[in-house]
Amino acid sequence: MNNKKIAVYGAGGFSREVAWLIECAHGTEAVTCFVDDNKSQSSLKGIPVLTFDEVLESHPDIEVAVAIGAPATRKLVAQKCSNAGFQFARLIDPKASMSSSVYISEGAIICNGSILTVDINLAEHVHINLDCTIGHDVKIGAYSTLSPGVHVSGNVHIGEEVYIGTGATIINGNEDEPLIIADRTVIGAGACVTKSTEAGCLYAGLPAVLKKRY
Repeated sequence: MNNKKIAVYGAGGFSREVAWLIECAHGTEAVTCFVDDNKSQSSLKGIPVLTFDEVLESHPDIEVAVAIGAPATRKLVAQKCSNAGFQFARLIDPKASMSSSVYISEGAIICNGSILTVDINLAEHVHINLDCTIGHDVKIGAYSTLSPGVHVSGNVHIGEEVYIGTGATIINGNEDEPLIIADRTVIGAGACVTKSTEAGCLYAGLPAVLKKRY
């Protein structure tokens, strides 16, 4: 019998997808509640919606999945939960595929259809959305997001709070000089990244070029 109990932080579209992932991996009873501090409804898909304070009072020992797409917001929420003493779930869809040499930190979420090959390191609260592929010797920093259909080739190092849009492609680096996606980079949907990026910038196009500095 699976006694897993998880609170899904967030009540938007991705939160509902994460709830489905949890049901697939751990059973329909594993999703105890959604968490929404500005809740406008008492339940979602038949599951209670609670505020953070209500969860802290009624389920102080529950694991939390921070299902928020925006990296900076996810970081703030995760720190809030950590400060309150919550532990975080590692969520892997049963239809994701990976080798035994993939290291997955707490709070990471890996969705249906994604393939992770060998010698990969995912830091805290990384989101790998639907149908992504990640090649050998890739590192992904905390709070980064790969949107659906992102393809990351081998020897790529992705920094913290990076957001990579749907269908983007990152070409490979090499062992001595990995391709680096710097902290807080945003990669536009469908872009093809052929060289390392600068921190805090938006890149888009084929090939991806610098569009904006933050």
